[in-house]
Amino acid sequence: FPSTSSLSLPLPLSLSFYMYDYIYISIYLLLNHTHTHTHTHSYSIYNTIMATLSCPSVRNVVLSLFLHVFAFWLSVSGRPATFLQDFRVTWSDWHIRQIEGGRAIQLVLDQNSGCGFASKGQYLFGRVSMKIKLIPGDSAGTVTAFYMNSDTDTVRDELDFEFLGNRTGQPYTVQTNVYAHGKGDREQRINLWFDPAAEFHTYSILWNHHHVVFYVDEVPIRLYKNNEARGIPYPKFQAMGVYSTLWEADDWATRGGLEKINWSKAPFYAYYKDFDIEGCPAHGPTTCASNPTNWWEGAAYQQLSAVEARRYKWVRMNHMIYDYCTDKSRYPVAPPECVAGI
Repeated sequence: FPSTSSLSLPLPLSLSFYMYDYIYISIYLLLNHTHTHTHTHSYSIYNTIMATLSCPSVRNVVLSLFLHVFAFWLSVSGRPATFLQDFRVTWSDWHIRQIEGGRAIQLVLDQNSGCGFASKGQYLFGRVSMKIKLIPGDSAGTVTAFYMNSDTDTVRDELDFEFLGNRTGQPYTVQTNVYAHGKGDREQRINLWFDPAAEFHTYSILWNHHHVVFYVDEVPIRLYKNNEARGIPYPKFQAMGVYSTLWEADDWATRGGLEKINWSKAPFYAYYKDFDIEGCPAHGPTTCASNPTNWWEGAAYQQLSAVEARRYKWVRMNHMIYDYCTDKSRYPVAPPECVAGI
């Protein structure tokens, strides 16, 4: 643990013992907490501490010290969650295999069945992410999906990643979609700029009161802003679960269904690890989702940073192959959320 001199903070002696009590309690809670969802539990501890302190100068000291403690904790106990901690098999459990002691899983698709899994709980706002290694080689006709869904039928909210299989040598396409208050049909497609079957890559969805952002390895590829003030629906009332499936969809997945699945290449495998759900549980405190101190509601997450904005523009200019906003055959009049500048 760093000394007060290394922190370069003005820490009055009258506060030092008081502050270190909080810090050491925080260390104890962090290092001894068996659950591994870093931000969810660290922000809870942080909120508890902050709620007990009313002096602004003390708050600043706590924040600075807490960040150092947090970094320290990550360095000694940052271990990924296991599959069974937060997820359950929803479809064909014999096609989902736990590996690496449950820290990773293998999904299998063959002529008999695909498979799927879902989170045990639902969440309202936050961030979810997984590292995924997609099907290598000839994967045409397959779909590997990672998404959030409110499971409310016609009025559902949903945030989709769908990885569309390809013929060997062709780029992998990822399709994203946003459903808000039951309205979807907002597909965008990009060709990934790397081979997603060669190694694991991180796919994330950030969801707060300001926008939804889809990330690939921290590069934003899709942005859906909250424009409720303009009458555009935004998902903010329904908690959503986290889902994933591997299935056959050769009637549409690859080149609009022209490329069919080659079952001689089966079985097909996709791999997942580093499951991370950081958000407000649906059955948790009712004030969580509206708490402005949740880290995902912070100023740094209310809009894209300058670096993120450049990356986002680069993706759209160089790798986007379909955008519903510009599909005049489907939408002669562009949907309102597609209008420039909103």
